[in-house]
Amino acid sequence: MNINSKTWLNIRGAIAAAIAVTSTFAMTSTATAARLKVTVENVAPTNGFFFSPLWVGFHDGNFDIFDLNQPAPAYLEALAEDANTGPITTAFANSGAGETQATILGPTGPFQVLTAGDRASMTFTLDGSLASSRYFSYGAMGLPSNDAFIANENPLGIRIFDEDGKFLGADFIVTGDRVWDAGTEVNDEIPGNTAALAQATPNTGVDENGVVTFHPGFLEGGNILAAAPNGDFTAPDYQIARITIESVPEPTTTLGLFAFGGFLLLGNLFHKSFK
Repeated sequence: MNINSKTWLNIRGAIAAAIAVTSTFAMTSTATAARLKVTVENVAPTNGFFFSPLWVGFHDGNFDIFDLNQPAPAYLEALAEDANTGPITTAFANSGAGETQATILGPTGPFQVLTAGDRASMTFTLDGSLASSRYFSYGAMGLPSNDAFIANENPLGIRIFDEDGKFLGADFIVTGDRVWDAGTEVNDEIPGNTAALAQATPNTGVDENGVVTFHPGFLEGGNILAAAPNGDFTAPDYQIARITIESVPEPTTTLGLFAFGGFLLLGNLFHKSFK
């Protein structure tokens, strides 16, 4: 499936900025730090549902991405319609709920989406009091779509540490019945309005002015299932993503400079990919 490159021109800087946030945390290592690896894998069938780079954040339980039957915040509209993680990165940073966040890029193509079988990981160092990093949240745009997304509705739903600071970890599957509709864009599936089909510029769909709901599924005989025939996530037992969070040993040497150099290289690759 070909993704229209113009759709993504506006978000490459936002993704790069979101990635840069991570480097400030990866460069610190203390005796009280917890070092965690987050891995995301697309477990949907080939030619099925795929998703954009995954935004993740560790927080104190007070960063609520969305509420069902309520209008989507502007940052969620940007994520759900255009895979733009810049606004949610800013919202999280301004919330005071946590300090550690990033956008995890997939390995597929210049846009770094995660298609069937793709797997990506990122390591985080959480320093000092773990109370501000006790919970985990995630979000990504579902593709192709007008405004489908995956994310945890309950900010307290994914607990990483208990009250005593003991690491609990996480290993869960995002299933098709947890695909949400942002209610910000009409699900017309017109290629020019639909990301990953033929949408050429962001925010070009028909405004819906609705609320966040469970996604009803793609149109039978519509353009999305024509392009992604195994993308009917409403099918029984449909699986989309597996997300795991595990503890990893502290490194014996500081890896921050290497990580930062890697981000600079990635930024250069992004620049070349979009020239």
